Amino acid sequence: MLKPMSVVREAIVTDIGDEADGAMAEGAAAEQAKDRVKAGRKVLPIVEGVVLVAALIAPLVLQDYLTVFATRVIILALFALSFDLVWGYAGIMSFGQALFFGSAGYGVALLARDLDVTNIFLVLPAGTLIGLAFALLLGGFLLLGRHPSSVIFVSLGTLTGSYAADRLARGWYYLGGQNGIPSIAPMSLGGYEFTEGPAFYYLVLGILVVVYLLCRFLVRSQFGLALAGLRENEQRIAFFGYKAQHLKAIIFTIGGAVAGLAGSLYAFHEGFVWPNMVGVVVSTQVVLYVLFGGSGTLIGAVIGAVIVEGVSFWLSDNYRDVWPIILGLLLLLVILFRPLGLISFVLGERERVGSFGARPDKTEKEKRNAP
Repeated sequence: MLKPMSVVREAIVTDIGDEADGAMAEGAAAEQAKDRVKAGRKVLPIVEGVVLVAALIAPLVLQDYLTVFATRVIILALFALSFDLVWGYAGIMSFGQALFFGSAGYGVALLARDLDVTNIFLVLPAGTLIGLAFALLLGGFLLLGRHPSSVIFVSLGTLTGSYAADRLARGWYYLGGQNGIPSIAPMSLGGYEFTEGPAFYYLVLGILVVVYLLCRFLVRSQFGLALAGLRENEQRIAFFGYKAQHLKAIIFTIGGAVAGLAGSLYAFHEGFVWPNMVGVVVSTQVVLYVLFGGSGTLIGAVIGAVIVEGVSFWLSDNYRDVWPIILGLLLLLVILFRPLGLISFVLGERERVGSFGARPDKTEKEKRNAP
């Protein structure tokens, strides 16, 4: 049972305050913290609004081939959103997120190839359930043991799962082996087929917006407050009576479902699936998206995917021989000098936790010292 918000909020605020304030006087630090939170509440909706408006008008100003590229980027942004849920809000470093992404892609590809099922109301829920099921199995094994799992154990466990899935896909003839499954039939709705272009773009954008809003509601709920406390101080949250590993397993499963949805869309957009979709390379790629954009804000994951893919596209077109090196240096500089990602230029660190419910005028210390 989730505890009252005030109890967990006190734990989170105490932990963050201890890290942020340092040697500063407690009264001045509390006032500055309050100002940063207020600033974050004002800035975050503006950032989200600007990103949404830019996404809405993009097909109107881009050439056709760039609209196709932008559709792929939005699908990858949805994939990045799934990783930000498990890492940015629960502190789970999953190096196997591609396992859920690629398994869903293979699942819907098999439905289209073997059963001729391409209806959007069947394949997308099926892909989401496949991602959820794989995440539930892997999360149950890694997170719900008798003893709490360490970060290294979960990281290596998810990495191993992704590597094993990659080797299985390459060696299984039914899945196409090294060649994957090509020529997937287009996703359909009645007699209409979704092919590359503005229609597919706006479909994917609409799904991203809906999933983003659901994720925003989730992380700003009492469950999200517990996750924020879990990330900041797992031992203290456990002291309050929360089953920390159960919370981790729940958000890990939800992240797998979102990744499965993204993998389903990616398979139909690209028209084929291949072993790399479940492998370590794609799992590492989504980590870079969130690192670059900024974890624990949702919009940072979206921005990171857009910027990394956009810069990669431009560099590969203009500097074909050395573009991976240039991109690697850029990522390294961001991680070194902005460890919270590019989003930290406009959002304060406390915005990663956010505000829950009505914020009291007095600080907790003032309340305790009040007569």
